[in-house]
Amino acid sequence: MRTKSLKKNKINVITLGCSKNVYDSEVLMGQLRASGKEVTHEAKAEDEGNIIVINTCGFIDNAKAESVNMILEYADKKERGLVDKVFVTGCLSERYRPDLEKEIPNVDQYFGTTELPALLKALGADYKHELLGERLTTTPKNYAYLKISEGCDRPCSFCAIPLMRGKNVSQTIEKLVKEAEGLARDGVKELILIAQDLTYYGLDLYKKRALGELLEALVKVEGIEWIRLHYAFPTGFPMDVLEIMKREPKICNYIDIPLQHISDSILKSMRRGTTQEKTTQLLKDFRAAVPGMAIRTTLIVGYPGETQEDFNILKDFVQEMKFDRMGCFAYSHEENTHAYLLEDDVPDNVKQDRANEIMELQSQISWDLNQEKVGKTFKCIIDRKEGGHFVGRTEFDSPDVDNEVLIDATKHYVKTGEFAMIKIIEATEFDLYGEPV
Repeated sequence: MRTKSLKKNKINVITLGCSKNVYDSEVLMGQLRASGKEVTHEAKAEDEGNIIVINTCGFIDNAKAESVNMILEYADKKERGLVDKVFVTGCLSERYRPDLEKEIPNVDQYFGTTELPALLKALGADYKHELLGERLTTTPKNYAYLKISEGCDRPCSFCAIPLMRGKNVSQTIEKLVKEAEGLARDGVKELILIAQDLTYYGLDLYKKRALGELLEALVKVEGIEWIRLHYAFPTGFPMDVLEIMKREPKICNYIDIPLQHISDSILKSMRRGTTQEKTTQLLKDFRAAVPGMAIRTTLIVGYPGETQEDFNILKDFVQEMKFDRMGCFAYSHEENTHAYLLEDDVPDNVKQDRANEIMELQSQISWDLNQEKVGKTFKCIIDRKEGGHFVGRTEFDSPDVDNEVLIDATKHYVKTGEFAMIKIIEATEFDLYGEPV
């Protein structure tokens, strides 16, 4: 039996998926706040709010399942009168709206990835154009994501992102600088540049790759001390970025460049537009141009047709390249992608075994690399205090996915949201332990 809430409406935004979704939720919340709405992010229990907006992920099977379960949970809460309204937006909704409307009709309305004005209208708010770039950040006060473009023009066979996010659309350098200035005024010290593909930035607007020009403009923003690059594509990487990275102290010596695989036959089937030889040379060029830079990558195992020989080539490559950071995923067979036409012929248990084997190998590499840091001092940003430790990061680590620097809070004090010089005294595979100097 449903009961109408008598208290003032409170909108709870729940974000699933990647940092691009975090950014979109922050824009939505900024718009709601500007319309005088009470809004919260992922509040629990009694603070939950009576109107729920779920920003979903539709990327691979696990992420889709998490999003569907969250929708079902709140559809049930609505049925029981615990919340009044449930709205769903984001990638899952963009990709599967007809199915969702049929299977979970108790949701008030579903919206795609480009329907922010319509979603705001449903929430009783107006879309304010003058708020471009202003948002209610959900990250710790010292860092924020800066989404420099939306969508992707790459033809990768395994990827559903173009189906959900459309073609690449870059934001202008002027708009991004203005947004960065606003974030800096709010105390943000680290910008994490995100996109489906940083490498492609500017081709649509300026008819050339313009990531380097954007970085030259962003380093001039007062108050921003670190700028970090996420999700660069190896094919067509603008090499002038490396020269700027080496020259400009504000740009972290760090890049996230998902390679997905290295066997030539798999790369060709994946439609990645590169080869093992070209990729290996690119990574060597990176390290020659910016000695000591940290390279993060992502790999997929169990892609259709991946043989034991292909997997061994990938393993040898991981061992040879010694990536500073890595994620490895089992292939997910996604409908309406080019690879969906291929037979998903690697058994699930083999996919998982291969992913585990790669991560086991990476764990040893990470342990070795971390031991080299012991005794050295690094500039760290302190993100938070958790339990008995202050938790920070070096310039070689991105939030949530990379190593953390743990400082014993019973012995030392460092200010959260600020930088501190930390000497590393001990290291494990994925954590560093340090003390302020």
